[in-house]
Amino acid sequence: MTERKPAPATEPLRLVVADDNPVVRAGLTALLSTHADITVVAEATNGHEAHEAARRHLPDAILLDVRMPGMDGITALPHLVRIAPVLMLTYSRESETVREALRRGAAGYLVHGEFTTDELVEAVRDIKRGRPPRLTPTAAAAAAASLAEANPQLSTPTGNSPELLSQVQPDVGQSSSYRSRFQLSRREAEIMDLIASGMNNQQIAATCFISEKTVKNHINRIFAKLHSTSRAEAAAKWLGTAPGSHPGRS
Repeated sequence: MTERKPAPATEPLRLVVADDNPVVRAGLTALLSTHADITVVAEATNGHEAHEAARRHLPDAILLDVRMPGMDGITALPHLVRIAPVLMLTYSRESETVREALRRGAAGYLVHGEFTTDELVEAVRDIKRGRPPRLTPTAAAAAAASLAEANPQLSTPTGNSPELLSQVQPDVGQSSSYRSRFQLSRREAEIMDLIASGMNNQQIAATCFISEKTVKNHINRIFAKLHSTSRAEAAAKWLGTAPGSHPGRS
C-alpha cells in the first residue's frame, strides 16, 4: 500500500517592506512577523532596493512608502507591480499622490494614522485572498474625486464601475464594537467612521456613491441614535473619547 503523504502546509504570505525610516521599517517587520501566515523576506530603503529585492525574492506582495531617497515609491511603482501586488503604506496623503499611485497600479493605499494594526494585517491578507484593494479615508476621498472628475454623470455604482471605490473599507475608529453599542446599521457605521475621519458630506457622498441628501438623512438618524447635536459630539462618542457616552442616554 502506498503511504499517503501529509498535505503540505499553507505557505506564508511573503512580503518585501520598503521604507526609508528604519524605525517604521523595523516596526512593520516585527509586527507582521508575529503572524504565522506572514513573513517578511526582505527590507528596502528606497524604490531601487525594493525592485532588486522583489526580483530576487519574488514576494507575494510589497509594502511601499512614497517618499524615499534615490528612487521614490511612485517612480518605482510601475516596475514593482509587474512582479507583485503593491500596497502603499505611507504618511503621504496628498490627493495627487494617491491618485497617481492608484493610476500606476497600487493594490491599495493606507495612510499611517488611519488604520489599526489589525486592519493592516487584514489588508495584507486580502492581497493573497484576491480581494478588492483597501483604502483609508484620505485615499478613498482622493480616489472618489478622481472618479467623479473622469465620470461627471456617475452618482451611483452601475454596470462594471471600478471595484476600487465600491469596496472602500475605511475602518477608522471602533466601528465593529460601537456599531452594536449604538445600534447603527452597517451603512450608518460606515458613514460615522467617515465623519470621525474628518470627511465632509460631499466627500462621504462620493466615497459611498450616494447623494449628499442621503448622507444628511443618514447623519440625522446617526445623531438621534448617538444623542448628539453636532459632528464633533458624535465623533467623540463614536471614538469613545466623550465621558459617559453610552447608548440610550439623552
